[in-house]
Amino acid sequence: METFQPLAAVSREEASCSSWGTGSASKNLPTMSTESLEIDDGLYSRQRYVLGDTAMQKMAKSHYLNIFPVLFLKALTIHDTQKCQGWDLGTNFFLCEDDVVNERNRAEAVLHHIAELNPYVRVSSSSAPLNEITDLSFLEQYQCVVLTEVKLTLQKKINDFCHSHCPPIKFISADVHGIWSRLFCDFGDEFEVLDTTGEEPKEIFISNITQGNPGIVTCLENHPHKLETGQFLTFREINGMTGLNESIQQITVISPFSFSIGDTTELNPYLHGGIAVQIKTPKTFCFVSIFCLLKKKNSYRKITQKSEAPLQIHAAMLALDQFWENYNRKPNIRCQQDSDELLKLAISISETLKEKPEVNTDIVHWLSWTAQGFLPPLAAAVGGVASQEVLKAVTGKFSPLCQWLYLEGADIVEFLRNPECKEFLPRGDRYDALRACIGDTLCQKLHNLNVFLVGCGAIGCEMLKNFALLGVGTSKEKGLVTVTDPDLIEKSNLNRQFLFRPHHIQKPKSYTAADATLKINPQLKIDAHLNKVCPATETIYNDEFYTKQDIIITALDNVEARRYVDSRCLANLRPLLDSGTMGTKGHTEIIVPHLTESYNSHRDPPEEEIPFCTLKSFPAAIEHTIQWARDKFESSFSHKPSLFNKFWQTYPSAEDVLQKIQSGQSLEGCFQVIKLLSRRPRNWFQCVELARLKFEKYFNHKALQLLHCFPLDTRLKDGSLFWQSPKRPPSPIKFDLNEPLHLSFLQNAAKLYAAVYCIPVSEKDLSMDTLISILSEVKIQEFKPSNKVVQTDETARKPDHVPVSSEDERNAVFQLEKVVSSNEATKSDLQMTVLSFEKDDDSNGHIDFITAASNLRARMYSIEPADRFKTKRIAGKIIPAIATSTAAVSGLVALEIIKVAGSYPFEAYKNCFLNLAIPVIVFTETSEVRKTEIRNGISFTIWDRWTVHGKEDFTLLDFINAVKEKYGIEPIMVVQGVKMLYVPVMPGHAKRLKLTMHKLVKPSTEKKYVDLTVSFAPDSDGDEDLPGPPVRYYFNHDPDE
Repeated sequence: METFQPLAAVSREEASCSSWGTGSASKNLPTMSTESLEIDDGLYSRQRYVLGDTAMQKMAKSHYLNIFPVLFLKALTIHDTQKCQGWDLGTNFFLCEDDVVNERNRAEAVLHHIAELNPYVRVSSSSAPLNEITDLSFLEQYQCVVLTEVKLTLQKKINDFCHSHCPPIKFISADVHGIWSRLFCDFGDEFEVLDTTGEEPKEIFISNITQGNPGIVTCLENHPHKLETGQFLTFREINGMTGLNESIQQITVISPFSFSIGDTTELNPYLHGGIAVQIKTPKTFCFVSIFCLLKKKNSYRKITQKSEAPLQIHAAMLALDQFWENYNRKPNIRCQQDSDELLKLAISISETLKEKPEVNTDIVHWLSWTAQGFLPPLAAAVGGVASQEVLKAVTGKFSPLCQWLYLEGADIVEFLRNPECKEFLPRGDRYDALRACIGDTLCQKLHNLNVFLVGCGAIGCEMLKNFALLGVGTSKEKGLVTVTDPDLIEKSNLNRQFLFRPHHIQKPKSYTAADATLKINPQLKIDAHLNKVCPATETIYNDEFYTKQDIIITALDNVEARRYVDSRCLANLRPLLDSGTMGTKGHTEIIVPHLTESYNSHRDPPEEEIPFCTLKSFPAAIEHTIQWARDKFESSFSHKPSLFNKFWQTYPSAEDVLQKIQSGQSLEGCFQVIKLLSRRPRNWFQCVELARLKFEKYFNHKALQLLHCFPLDTRLKDGSLFWQSPKRPPSPIKFDLNEPLHLSFLQNAAKLYAAVYCIPVSEKDLSMDTLISILSEVKIQEFKPSNKVVQTDETARKPDHVPVSSEDERNAVFQLEKVVSSNEATKSDLQMTVLSFEKDDDSNGHIDFITAASNLRARMYSIEPADRFKTKRIAGKIIPAIATSTAAVSGLVALEIIKVAGSYPFEAYKNCFLNLAIPVIVFTETSEVRKTEIRNGISFTIWDRWTVHGKEDFTLLDFINAVKEKYGIEPIMVVQGVKMLYVPVMPGHAKRLKLTMHKLVKPSTEKKYVDLTVSFAPDSDGDEDLPGPPVRYYFNHDPDE
C-alpha cells in the first residue's frame, strides 16, 4: 500500500513492541527531545494554523500503531508480516528494487524512510504474527490503531478490543481493493470534540437589538452574519442593553442579517455598539463497533462518495470480505467463475441488510475482477482522509467520520471499450497491480504521456509521487515529465512536502524533487526547470512547447498564475488539471479541450479590501491593525528606500538636484527623498531616537489628532453619535520603556532603521541600560493639532500623490542646502538598503515589528490583540496547510489523469470539493463548454479558433474579406488585446483598411502569428455587436514556416 508519513509530534517516547514479538526501532536515526512540548514553528507553522496548539500538543503525547502503512505522532509503530514483491514497487513509494531482490519485510524496508521524515517522532516496526489467536493486550500502549489489508474477522476482533478498552483505543480500518476503497472509524461510545469545524469564531458588529421575546439582533448593513441556528454567541461592548454583555445566548437565524436570542423585554433599551462573538461548544459523537453495526443489520452510518448507489457498494464489499474468508484469497483477476461466486454472496448478504439493496452486477463483477489489483491514486486519496481521521482521534478536533466512507474509481473502468481479459493479467513488472485495474493499453498510454507540472510544493511533490507509481513518462520511445518551480526549499516545507529532507534546505525544489522521484521509479524521464511560468518566460514555454504536452497540471498557490497557465492551455488546446488546498479544504478542477469550460470561464468574487479610512483612522478589528502595521513596514523599510535609490540613480549628485529645484524644475519624488536624506540617522543613537519619535506619532499624537477632529460627543447629521460601532474612539498611549510591548516596538523599529541605513547593531546597543541612556536625551515635542482633513468616506481610495505646498518646497530647498553644506550627501549617503518582507526568518525582526506595532494600535483602539503566531499568518498571508488534504487532492487529480490519457468522454470527468474537517467530499460534473450562436447556423466555443493565412502585403481589408470568404460572415470590428485595430465609427479607422497587417500589428521578428478578436453586426439596429471566436492570423501563408 501507499504510505503516509509522520507529520507532527513534539514529544517522543519509545514505541517498540517488546511485549509483542521482536521489533526493530529507528535507533540509529537522530531524534529530537521535546520535553517542554515547545512547538517547532519553523517546521510546523502551516500545520499549526490548521490544528491549533492544543491539538498539536495532544498529538505530541500520542502513541500510534499502523498495521502496515504509516501516519504520524509522538511514537509510531508500523507492522507488516509480508515480504516485498515486484508489484509493491508500483504501490509503495518507499520501496526499491533492492528490497524486492533481498525479500525484505515491508515494514522493515520502509522504517528508515519514515523515521527520517520527522526527528520528533519515535518510529519502530514489527513483523510478529497478528491473527485470530494473538493476545491483543499489547495494544493498550496505543491511543490509535489503523488496520489495512486485514480480513474483516480480524478487524472485528481488534475493533472489539479497542472499543471495550477504557479509555477506548481509537480504531480505523482502511482498505483498497482494486478500484474500490473503504474507510471505517470507531472512536468509542462517547467521543467529545471540542471544535467541530476548525473555523475561526465569527465576530459580528451589531446595529440594533429589539426589546422583545425573543429579542431580534440586526447586524451592520452589507455584513451578513453567516451563522447557523443553534449556535451560541456571547456579547460585549453593547451600550444601553448592557445586561447582554458577557451573557451567552443560543440563536435562531431569521435572515442573513438578523437572528433572534432570548427574552430582552426586561433589559434596558439598546443604544449603540456591540459585538457578538461565536462560542465553540463541545459535541459528543457516539460510535458502534463493526461487529455491532453488522449484527444489528444497520449496515452503515454515513457513506459519502460519488456513486449513486452507496449501499450497493457496501453489500458488494461485504461479499468480498466473505469470499476472502471462505477461500483465503481475493477473487482472481478477470476470473468469471470467481465473479459469479462473488455475485451469489452479494445477493445473499443483501438480503440480510436492513435496507435490502438491489445488487448491482456491474459493481460486483468489476470488484471481483480488480480486487487483487491496486490503484495508487485511490490509495493516496483515501489515505489522506484516513490520516485526517487519526488526527481527529488523538486531538478531539474536527468532526469525525461516522462511520463508513467509500471512495471508488469505477468511472475509470466504466468507459473502457470491451477490453480483453489478457489486458489485465500480470506481466511481472512494477505495474501489475495497476494493470489489474485499468488494463495494459491504458498503462502504456500513461507511460507515453508528456506532462508539464507547474509548481513543486506540497501538491507538486504528491503529484510526482503519483506519476512515479503510475509510470507516467516512462516509455523508452516517448513520454516526459517537465516540472518547474523557481523556489528554494525552506524548513517550513518539510512537514508536508515529503520529497524534501532537512539537508535539502535552500536547494531548488524542482531539482531536488526530480532526484527524489527518480529514486521511487528510476524509469521515469523528468526534466526540472527553475523558471516561473509567466509572460516573461514565453520564449521558453512557447506554443511549440505546449503543443508537445499531453497534460498540463498546476500545483500553484495563487489565482493569477492559474489564470495565466489556463490562457496558454486554451490557446494551445491542452488539457489542464488544477487543484488547491487551504487547511483541511481542497478542490480539483478538470479542464478538457472542446468538452469543458476553462478556468477563466468563471471568476470568484474579489477579496473584500479594507477601506482606506478604516486602515488609516478607524480600525475595528485586529486584522485592520495588522494590515496597518504591515503597510508601515512596507512604506518605511521597502517602498521609501526603493524610491530613494531610484531617485539618486537618476540624479547622481545632491548639488545637481539642488541647482535644478532652485531654478524651478519639478523633479518627481524629490521632496520625499530630500526629507529622507535630511533625517537620515547616522548612528545607533539616532535610530533609537527615530523609533521613539515614530512611537509618539503613531500611538499618541494620532489619537489626540482624531479626538481633536472628532470629540467623543460628536454627532452626525441624523443625530447619532460619530463614535459608535464599528468606529472606536482612540486613547493616546504614553510611552513606558518598562512595558514589554513598548520596548519591543522601540527595539525592532530601531533595528530595522539600522538595517536600512547600514548601521551596525550590537547586543549591548539593545540593552535596557543603553536604551534608557539614549531616551533620556531624546526630546519629544508637545502635540499641536493640525488642520488636516480626516477621511471618513469608506469608498474613498488612498490618494496616489500627496500635494506639495509652497512651504514644503521652501523647506526642501533649505534642508538640501543644509545637507550639502554639511557634506552629508556623499555617495554612501545617497544609498539605502531595501528590506524585502520575510515572514519565516525569526531573526530579522520583521514579524516582531509588525506584531508590536499592530498590538499597540489595537490597544489604542481597545481591540483584542493578536499573538505573534496569528499576526504572522495574517501579515504574511500564509495559507494554512496540512499533508492530509494535499494527499487526498493529488490522488483525486491523478485519477483524472488516467481518464485524460484514455480520451474519456465528458461524463467521465469529475470536479471535487472536500473539507476533511467536517468531513465532506462532493463530486460534481465538470462545466460543459457553452456554444455561442452567431447567426445562420454559425457558432463557436471558447476552444474554437478561426485561422487566416496572410502574406507580407496582406491588408486589413484582405483579412476581413478572408474571414468572410472562409467562414461566411463579415467582421465589423477587429481588436488585438486592448488595441482596437478597426472600429468603423472611430475617426480615421476607415483609412486603416488599406494598411498591411504587418504595419498595424507590428510583430516581433520571431512572431509567426497574432491572435485577434472579431465581432459581427447585430441582427437589428440598436443591439450589441455579436461576439466571434479568436482569429489566429499567420503572417506567412504557410503556418509551419
